[in-house]
Amino acid sequence: MKKTLSILFFIVILAGCSSNANSEKQNTAGEQTAKATPQSTSSQKDSIDEYQPNAQVTDDRSLLKVNQTFSDDKGEAILKDIKQVNQTYKIGNVELTIKEMKLIHLRPDYSMIDYFHVLTHDEEFDFVKVFVDIKNTSSEKVNFAPVALMKTNTGETFDWNKDIYLEELNGELEAGAEKSGNLGFIVNAASGHAHDEPSADKKKKEIKWIEITTSDVFDQNHKKISDSQKIKIEF
Repeated sequence: MKKTLSILFFIVILAGCSSNANSEKQNTAGEQTAKATPQSTSSQKDSIDEYQPNAQVTDDRSLLKVNQTFSDDKGEAILKDIKQVNQTYKIGNVELTIKEMKLIHLRPDYSMIDYFHVLTHDEEFDFVKVFVDIKNTSSEKVNFAPVALMKTNTGETFDWNKDIYLEELNGELEAGAEKSGNLGFIVNAASGHAHDEPSADKKKKEIKWIEITTSDVFDQNHKKISDSQKIKIEF
């Protein structure tokens, strides 16, 4: 598994996902946070409030209670479940803070359907998303992906290239820098192949938890310096 994650992560880097323009913030603090896996965050940063809406996916920041809806020019989102996580995990020199997890039903605008057809032919679907902060606490550049693999209690497994947000959270992270944003994966949906139809039984499966496997942490020479970590989150 570790070898597979390493290969997956190098594909991320080679695919050009390492761009961190406009998503990194320089960290002026000189001290490294003490190791704790996981640890509760003492205060809620305003990174979610400062988040710039995604170009493809409806903005869900106002959705804080089950059955709330929000519509914009990209479609309509309905909140099915939510978990305020606010936990920080230490993976080597990287601090990964998972702020929240949501299960959202999305009805994309007609103009966005083609974008999602690569992953599903359903005209509306559920997806799980997590909002994360990533911080490099070291004085050296590192390479890291917050979600290399994700699986659910329903038995579905997703790798990084099925992320619908594409917010360039994978790849290089400069010394002392941070990134924030969403990662999301369509669940219980028909595949992107026209001959595949959604299963009625599969549609009934309830998402109760997800398990995230991060990538390993690599230095600027692509040498592994820390192992990946598994993180399980329940709704």
